[in-house]
Amino acid sequence: MPEFRLQRLLEANRLAVEHLDLPTALRQIVEAALDLVGADFGAIGVLGSDGKLAEFIHVGMDAETVRRIGSPPAGLGLLGTLIAEPRPVRLADMSGDARSVGFPPHHPPMNSFLGVPLEVRDEIFGHLYLADLRFDAFSAADQELVEALAATAGVAISHARLFEEATRRGQWTAATSRITRDLLTNDDVDALQLIAETVLGLADADLVAVVVADGEGRADTELVVDRAAGRNGGRVLGSVLPPDTLVHRCLASRRPQLVEQLGAAPMSTLLSPEHLGPAMAVPLPAGDGVRGCLFVLRSDGASVFTEFDLDVVASFAGQATLALDRADARLDRARAASLEDRDRIARDLHDHVVQRLFAAGLNIQSVCAMLGPGVAFDRLTDQVDEIDATIRQIRSTIFGLHATRHRAVGTRAMILEVITAATATLPGPPEVSFRGPIDLLVTRGLRDDVVAVVREALTNVGRHASAERVEIFVAADSKQVEVEVLDDGKGMVEGSVLSGLSNLRARAEALDGTFEMAARPGPGTRLCWTAPLPPPGSDREDAA
Repeated sequence: MPEFRLQRLLEANRLAVEHLDLPTALRQIVEAALDLVGADFGAIGVLGSDGKLAEFIHVGMDAETVRRIGSPPAGLGLLGTLIAEPRPVRLADMSGDARSVGFPPHHPPMNSFLGVPLEVRDEIFGHLYLADLRFDAFSAADQELVEALAATAGVAISHARLFEEATRRGQWTAATSRITRDLLTNDDVDALQLIAETVLGLADADLVAVVVADGEGRADTELVVDRAAGRNGGRVLGSVLPPDTLVHRCLASRRPQLVEQLGAAPMSTLLSPEHLGPAMAVPLPAGDGVRGCLFVLRSDGASVFTEFDLDVVASFAGQATLALDRADARLDRARAASLEDRDRIARDLHDHVVQRLFAAGLNIQSVCAMLGPGVAFDRLTDQVDEIDATIRQIRSTIFGLHATRHRAVGTRAMILEVITAATATLPGPPEVSFRGPIDLLVTRGLRDDVVAVVREALTNVGRHASAERVEIFVAADSKQVEVEVLDDGKGMVEGSVLSGLSNLRARAEALDGTFEMAARPGPGTRLCWTAPLPPPGSDREDAA
């Protein structure tokens, strides 16, 4: 090899290994090859995991020409032959080769051709293509030089890949640390949404959804999109997944799943085909089961997810769920401390306040007995009634304090939220009273009915009654739950059917309960709705 050619090869090798950033390294390799043999055009075709042309990095054409040509080569014709048979090809005139299929419109003319495979760790990474306007522009010596450069380029690409993977793994590790810090220092953070948004950016995805299952993460139960980030996130949020999806397979196997192209069926019920491309699903572990599944999706035509992508997302999901577990444990400890304070307050209310009020009431009643009928007797009797009402209210508060131990958001709290929301349609805040351990006795399914009854009753009062005062009584004992709503409005119009009341009656009948609505003595209406509590062990028993 002449000395000047050796010097050019050494310079080209130096340029090829100069950069560790993979896209920059690939372009640098093409430019080095052009300089090495004096070619007009050059490109590297990168193969995807399916063996087809996935990426095309070219040098030698201006931006306007590239725009007019349109889509990059699809790996057909001569390029397809090199993909199928990865060995060097040198042509003096491409147009005379039977394997050539010509060029698309607006493509510059090319005559000579030289293509060599790029091998990385015993695998074909892609091909280095050179072309020239001249005929017979590449000699056997040029081919020898380019093959030598390709060998160096393979090493450079391998190093760039390792650097890229190390960089991306570091980004995922840093993200895991941020999520762990946020979960352990901020009680208000939405952990699952934070995970979805983090994965969206790091995985270069178009949509990330956290899917949860009603049934301890089993794949045979209804799967719901609980959190979503990215394009179409708002569209799929809250949606129920159709059966037999990638997510179902992930939950059934409890192993990460990867597909190069998500089929239109069955996800077409949620997303249009152009949004269904490469996808992966990763379980979110939780003890012996799973919390749910992390579903990561790119649009149709996007680059496929690799095994490396799947590995880092799965590792991230595992670390993130460990952080969730630690955060849950911390919240449980804080909740336990809060419950101890609530128990202490409840004991003090019962042992001291209620007992002293009860004693005061007995003393007043004794005074009433000595006074006999009269104005003083009537006023003291009224005070005894007020003390009794106060004792009932305090006992209701005590029940609420104890019930918090059994649920984070109870029937009582949900009813109060409904009342607060309905107050805007009423002349003033309703008076509400709870009797019995509502949150302990009312099950999850029955809770929804009770809350709906209160909501519908207040809606009808606000729309039709023109009432000045509204009272709500919710009581539960070992046999049934009862909702009573009283108002002092204009009462029911004879023969009228108020909106929603048929639904309340239907709810009661479905539960073998009762529903009554009638005029009160004097102005106003009384609504009473009852439902029996489900017996222990029945299908309806689902403690809220």
